[in-house]
Order: sequence, then C-alpha cells, then structure tokens
Amino acid sequence: MRQPLARELHDLLERGRDRQLRLAVTGLSRSGKTAFLTSLVNQLRHAGLEARLDLLPAAREGRLLGARRVSQPDLSVPRFPYDGAMAALTTDPPHWPEPTRGISELRLSIRYRPAQRGWWHGDSAQLALDLFDYPGEWLLDLPLLATDYLAWSRAVMDSAGPERQALMAEWQAAAAKLDPAAEANEAELAEIAEHYAKALRAAREAGFADLQPGRFLLPGDLEGAPVLQFFPLPGLADDRERLDALPPDSVYATLAARFRHYQQRIVKPFYRDHFRRFDRQIVLVDVLGALNAGPERFEDLAQALATLMQSFDYGKRSLLSRLFAPRIDRLAIAATKADHVTPEQHPRLTALLEALLAEPLKDLRYADVPVKALSLASIRATEVREVTQAGVRSPALRGTTLDGERVLMFPGEVPNRLPDEAFWARQGFAFTAFRPPQTSGAALPHIRLDAALDWLLGDKLQ
Repeated sequence: MRQPLARELHDLLERGRDRQLRLAVTGLSRSGKTAFLTSLVNQLRHAGLEARLDLLPAAREGRLLGARRVSQPDLSVPRFPYDGAMAALTTDPPHWPEPTRGISELRLSIRYRPAQRGWWHGDSAQLALDLFDYPGEWLLDLPLLATDYLAWSRAVMDSAGPERQALMAEWQAAAAKLDPAAEANEAELAEIAEHYAKALRAAREAGFADLQPGRFLLPGDLEGAPVLQFFPLPGLADDRERLDALPPDSVYATLAARFRHYQQRIVKPFYRDHFRRFDRQIVLVDVLGALNAGPERFEDLAQALATLMQSFDYGKRSLLSRLFAPRIDRLAIAATKADHVTPEQHPRLTALLEALLAEPLKDLRYADVPVKALSLASIRATEVREVTQAGVRSPALRGTTLDGERVLMFPGEVPNRLPDEAFWARQGFAFTAFRPPQTSGAALPHIRLDAALDWLLGDKLQ
C-alpha cells in the first residue's frame, strides 16, 4: 500500500475514534502566532514537570503525562520551527522569534490518563494534535472568493480613509493614468503592481490590517509572477456590461483575468486543501497594537476581522462529518499581549475584544457554535508590581523594553467598549512593547495559555 494512502487511512481511523484533533492557529500580522505555538508546545512538553497549567483539568489532576513531537502527516509542508523559536528566546539577550513567512505544521503526540477507565482504555491514552500555522496576510485573501474584480476594485477605493489614501498616493497617481479600454502594456502593469504592493507594505508597517491581496506582502515562490501583477483600478463606473465587453488584451480585461486566476489557482486551493480540514481554531488579535495605531487603523482591524471570520466553516460535527467533512466546532478568540497591561485591565481587554467582534460573535452564537473570548500572554514578558505615591498603592509592571531599558510603569487603561470619536480626541494610547524574559529552557511563563488549552482540547483529554 502506498505510504500516503496508508497514512490517510490511519488518520481516518483515528478521527473516527476521536483520537486526532486539527487545530488552526490564525490571526493577522503581529498577533503573536509564532509565540503562541512555541509556548503551547513548550507547556505540553513540560507537562507534569514545572509547567503551570492549573486551568487545564488533565494537568491539574496529574493525568497529563506529557507530549512529544512526531512525524507530521503531510511531509510536503514545512515543519513549524520550534527549535529556532526556542533558540531566539534562550539567547542573551533574548528576542522574539521571527514571524511566520509561510505555511507550517507540527504534530504532537499527547499522552494522558483517562479520567474514567474502562475496558476500551489502558492505563494511558494518546491524542494526536496537528497544529497548523499560516501567515496572517494570506488569511485576508479568503473573502476574495466571494467577489469579482469590478466589485473588489470599487470596494478597495471606497474603504480607504485619509491615512490609507496618503499611503496609496503614489500608486493611485500611476493607476489613474490608465485607460481601462487601452491595450495592456505588460511592463507598465508590472511597475504599477509593484507600486501597489509597496503601498500595502507601507500600510502594514503603519498598523493597517485589512490588506488585499495578502500574497503581495509575502509572495513566496510567486515573486515576479504575472498572477501577482494586478491591482484595483480607480474610478471604475458600475458599468459591468461595457467593461466585460472590452477586448481580452485591454487593461481592464487583463487585470480581471489575473484577478480570476489568483482566485482560482492561489486562493481556492489554499482554502480547499487547508482551511476546510480544521476541527478547531484560535484567532489571535493584537488589540493593544490597534489601540496604539489610532482610530482609522482600529476600525480597519475591526473590518478585517469581520470579513475574515465569514470565510470559515463553523458548525457542530457528527461522527460522519468528523470523518468526511470536518468543520470547525469550537472557536477561541484571544487578545494577546495581556502581560503588557496590569492584571485588573485584563477583563477590560477581553470586553473590548468582544465588542470588536460583536457581529461575527452574534452569527456564531446563532449557529450554536461554542466560542470563548479571553485575554492571554503566550510568553509573559513582565512582572506585576505595586508603587506607592502619597500613600496610595497602584499596580505597575516591570519589564525590559525592546531597546533593553528596564522600566517600572503603569502602561495605561484599556477601554471596555469601542472608543468613539470623542474618546479618541481626549485620549491616546502608547502601550509599551517588551522584550521576552530570559529563560534557560524551562517551561515558559504565560498568562491563561492553560485556559486556552482547556477550551481547545480539554474535552479530548477526559
């Protein structure tokens, strides 16, 4: 029997026995996916030793025996670089691991003692946990499957606020000179496409999140390919019949054809081959970074997340659906970097996250999909302290900034609802970024990572 087929049959059997779980770790750029996955593997590897996983019942009850990395099912997908990430955290001085640049996967074999033993269990059982990580930029392409070139062009232009428009000015000036009906010039289109990609990269650096197409930011092996040499056309009238009748070699028809090719050959296979296979998902959100970036970029993040979450196939699964048509049946959304604010601010951070995702959460709860919002720090970079001024005690954080400065500070308050225009006018945000803690390879410190683990796989460890 061919090895891939044998592996597929083995996985099918394990799914039928509920002994395999596929967990997607998703989120937009700088949301902390690499840190989350690194800490998750680290905690499970140290289970039963010095790992602090009190909010995970299997660990608290002494039933979680540990985990080890094993060969992943798909050998054509790069392995998640856990060793490289740990090396970054254990250097002197430590630094955050490099962010995701492509698809990666890792399989853990988790061994535990069942809570209730029977003839079908031995002294211990195993769960195969498949972890999937994807560049956040690629996630934003999934909504493109529900639109066409004309609608996408108009939506890009209509949604850009003043700050975004300023970043797009050079590209927009070049694109505005094009006549949609004129014969396409390959070199000219390539040059303008690079202006558009440059504008997207500048927008990402400025804190914007709703950026399409995502492969323009991380092209990988598509660098320089014509499929990435398209862009929205400014000033298009909603005259679909006239535009569709333009010759195939016209500017409009050429760009529309490349857009369709991108949908069918890049986005759709990515969705078909990966996203539809997930059982559970955690969406990581850098809420504090969005607050720092200001009102336009905060609203941009809200729009990006709302659009993004429409693309996932959520719903409860029966045995047959688990075997043949898996759907995401449990979701966590997490505000990351909770260690960058003092503990009494954590509930406010969670409340703000729920407000940010209010409409998608309503749809999920209507579909009866279990969903949990929480705040966490995958790797805790600060220590909680108190300062006393005029006899009044106040919470504070001690940590090391990215520049290496040791600080003791109160970072500021988090609003527990969406800031309105008046709120932005009277208050700005400047949450400090901290360096990871010095570690010698022991279990990494964290905040509520065990709560996330309990929600995402705790029921599988019973």
